[in-house]
Amino acid sequence: MTTTSERSVPKPVFTDAEAGAQVFPDSNARRFNYFIPKKRKQSHYEDVTVEVQPDPRHYLSQGWLYGFADGKGGYPLEWTVLKAWGSDRPVPERFPGSGGKGYDWPALGWHEFRDPNEEWELTLYRYNANVVRQLNQNVDAARQSKAFEQWNPNWVQFVAQHVGAWMHVDHGLGLYLFANANRRAPTNMHNNAISVNSMHRIRSAQDLALYNLTLSEEIEGFDGSAHLKTWNEDPAWQGVRDTAEQLTETWDWCEAIFAANIVFEPLVGELFRSNLVQQAAPANGDFVTPTVVGAEEFDYSARDLRYTRAMFELLVNDREFADHNTKILQQWLSTWVPRCITAARTMQPLWSQPDVKPHRFEDGLDRAKSRFSGILSDLGLQAPKELGQ
Repeated sequence: MTTTSERSVPKPVFTDAEAGAQVFPDSNARRFNYFIPKKRKQSHYEDVTVEVQPDPRHYLSQGWLYGFADGKGGYPLEWTVLKAWGSDRPVPERFPGSGGKGYDWPALGWHEFRDPNEEWELTLYRYNANVVRQLNQNVDAARQSKAFEQWNPNWVQFVAQHVGAWMHVDHGLGLYLFANANRRAPTNMHNNAISVNSMHRIRSAQDLALYNLTLSEEIEGFDGSAHLKTWNEDPAWQGVRDTAEQLTETWDWCEAIFAANIVFEPLVGELFRSNLVQQAAPANGDFVTPTVVGAEEFDYSARDLRYTRAMFELLVNDREFADHNTKILQQWLSTWVPRCITAARTMQPLWSQPDVKPHRFEDGLDRAKSRFSGILSDLGLQAPKELGQ
């Protein structure tokens, strides 16, 4: 009988120091919980957006990893004069052995913002792809049914000059206001919401540009370049152009978003799109242009205004700086309302150009003012006296 000696093999010894050995309340949780979710359970949207860009007031123990030529690092909170609670607290000191935690979540009030649209990369691609697909189908159907032949001759010129001119507003605000504000905003929640807003405007400009090319092919005599001269020289558009350029020059990112989405869009954008183009088009034989313009109208009214309201509601109700923020917002209203009212009134001659005219300009402006006043009321702000101009 042969016997074999037992081989000496090191045996594992557990000391409870290895990873995963400790048991704590969330040991079996399948989601991270370093932040406070808005509802009882954190959403997928929060998982992919909350503090994707870390904040040295919370984590990021080595401080910002990048900076600017003037010495500022990361996302300086002083890029807007508005404040959220905790903004005035100093950034935690970092030194060997200090640890990396900083303040408890959310560290400051800016992190409390949640985009009610829950927008991030995947939702942006899906939404815009669906919009473009639907618009293409509408235009193709109109081409096949010879719908463009039903347009009044005067309306053809109106679309070439004035509907085409609006693409310059969309392009300018999308690229130079919202994209810029996206980089200046202090949290990923703001970055995502504002960058989606930017993409909406850029896509709308592209929609109008492609539509312009289609009409150049389908309608004999359609001047596809007429919008350039209209934007640069037509007196009816110079008020809108001046205001749009002033918006793109605004340094404070919160002021830029507030002035564009709370003031300019209701008083000028919706006035032009809803109270002129969509009202006049069907009566002049055009059932296609309202679908193109209406896509942008939905972007704003159902999505972009929604996140903007949520963003500023937090600021006007901030537990530390509510009075400060409300005072600043009222000052911005006194600056931008007269500019937008002047731009709107400068557009008045457009209402008389179609063969079959829409409702009176003053009626449309009254509706725009009423809409604007309702938005201010929701935010607890007072309509400035300049609204009566």
